[in-house]
Amino acid sequence: MNEYDKLYIDGEWVTPLAGEPFEVVNPATEDLCARISLGSAEDVGCAVRAARRAFPIFSTSSKAFRIALLERIVKAIASRTPELAAAVTQELGTPVNAMIHIDGAIATFKQAIKTLSEYEFESRVDGNIVRREPIGVCGLITAWNWPVQLLCTKLSAALAAGCTVVAKPSEFTSITAIKLTEALHAAGIPRGVFNLVLGDGATVGSAITKHPDIELVSFTGSTKAGILVAQAAAPTVKRVCQELGGKSANIVLRDADLREAMRWNVARGFANSGQSCHAPSRILVHEAQLGEALRHIRAAVAEVRVGDPLDPATTMGPLVNRAQFDRVSAYIERGLSEGARLVCGGLGRPEGLRRGYFIKPTVFADVQPHMIIAQEEIFGPVLSVMTYETEEEAVSIANATPYGLGGFVFTRDREKGLSIGRQIRAGRVFLNGSPSNMAAPMGGYKQSGNGREMGVFGLEEYLEVKAMIGFDDAA
Repeated sequence: MNEYDKLYIDGEWVTPLAGEPFEVVNPATEDLCARISLGSAEDVGCAVRAARRAFPIFSTSSKAFRIALLERIVKAIASRTPELAAAVTQELGTPVNAMIHIDGAIATFKQAIKTLSEYEFESRVDGNIVRREPIGVCGLITAWNWPVQLLCTKLSAALAAGCTVVAKPSEFTSITAIKLTEALHAAGIPRGVFNLVLGDGATVGSAITKHPDIELVSFTGSTKAGILVAQAAAPTVKRVCQELGGKSANIVLRDADLREAMRWNVARGFANSGQSCHAPSRILVHEAQLGEALRHIRAAVAEVRVGDPLDPATTMGPLVNRAQFDRVSAYIERGLSEGARLVCGGLGRPEGLRRGYFIKPTVFADVQPHMIIAQEEIFGPVLSVMTYETEEEAVSIANATPYGLGGFVFTRDREKGLSIGRQIRAGRVFLNGSPSNMAAPMGGYKQSGNGREMGVFGLEEYLEVKAMIGFDDAA
């Protein structure tokens, strides 16, 4: 069993001033696989002081300097792909052949390089100089479901902007964050610019959120936790950016390729074991096409291979931990009690699996918009099939949750798809399964969060706007 007993502060691996040990459990075997040392509020204080010392120099560094740093980071992460991937598999249970976690992380830094190269930090507006300047020390708090990409999305934008960072990953995926930090150190990130404090939300997360010398907190996690972050940050009037929960709908219009739409929805909905905020967990099909849609869904689900994430044939691994296993199981039980019709899956582990936090790929039909499984984020491999009579009804159902993170439309008519997409109240809407990209801003409407990540909009979250009046000679 591996021991990880250090934090990364001011360019060095240091022993926590105070804190508790935390045992990391392999979700596929339920065996203890590592032990880490959690930090404390005192450790957060040390990290913030280091970041504050580094800020004056780093915030005034040239674009060329920061681009060169980002380029070195890309190379350092790429060179450590096998060990990063192994950590994700060990902690999260991601199948060993799924490289989306590492590829996504690298893509965020490449996009930051492109965005920074093209971005102008100073402009002229009606005789005034308008500057965008780094906001300051930033606290980055990330969830466990995309342990590399989430942190890299935030970090790449913060570094491009010229900010310094104190990061807290989820305690359930800290080994992945440690491996990433080793890559940053090897890339020559300046002392104090990036600091890693492991810990839980109640201790380290709270200390970051409340600290008066942190100017921005960027948080990814549940809506419930996001509310607590906003409340804790309010007394210091710091900026809070949040990417929270989702309950995304996939509106499949009557003219769509129904087989392709269902196969894509199953693949995307069960990716990462359904532990994705953007998962298309509600499938909206026309009432006349329900039977055909369910036939395609059953065929697609039959191809899902749940099992040992170290087996190259596996396409879906376990959930991250016992709490998540119990949570998802409770939602499946709730769906049954609410009267939804079980199409695939159900309670209990898949056949042949006696250990590990494995869940059967589950699909419900006859789901009504008011049901709990249609309203709340389950965060597991559970899909709800719902029917509509008119396109207006489909849009109304899609928008009838507290969330607004993602939306999906399938149709052969691009103009109709564009019309439907404009009516969906969500931060990102995809047509016909189009792949995501890092230039498009990501964020939510309603209780799915505030602020944006990725591309220009993500960069500007880490910048303040300064108006300089009377300084323009041309005025």
